[in-house]
Amino acid sequence: QVQLVESGGDLVQPGGSLRLSCAASGRIFSINTMGWYRQAPGKQRELVADIPNGGSANYADSVKGRFTISRDNAKNTVSLQMNSLKPEDTAIYYCKMVVRSTGYSSRSSDYWGQGTQVTVSS
Repeated sequence: QVQLVESGGDLVQPGGSLRLSCAASGRIFSINTMGWYRQAPGKQRELVADIPNGGSANYADSVKGRFTISRDNAKNTVSLQMNSLKPEDTAIYYCKMVVRSTGYSSRSSDYWGQGTQVTVSS
């Protein structure tokens, strides 16, 4: 089993910055894609950014130029640096990782964190 623990959510004023982090632990052979999603009240969960192992990051249009995703494969962590935050960025942010648990099988599974609240308000 794999556990993801997020941190960094907070209340911040418009124009401010936050950094979210997510750490994976448990039975991990390798991690393919790491990503961040968010869900605002009354809306569907949406992709914010993701980054495949050895690949280029992908961002939602709404956050391009403001958010930066990064990963540390040695520590099994993914971070999201959020700058120039707007009230519409308010949501619960979830990290997701596609994890391969053993070298004997190519099968991978999706794991989600519990979510961390980001509120952008004056």
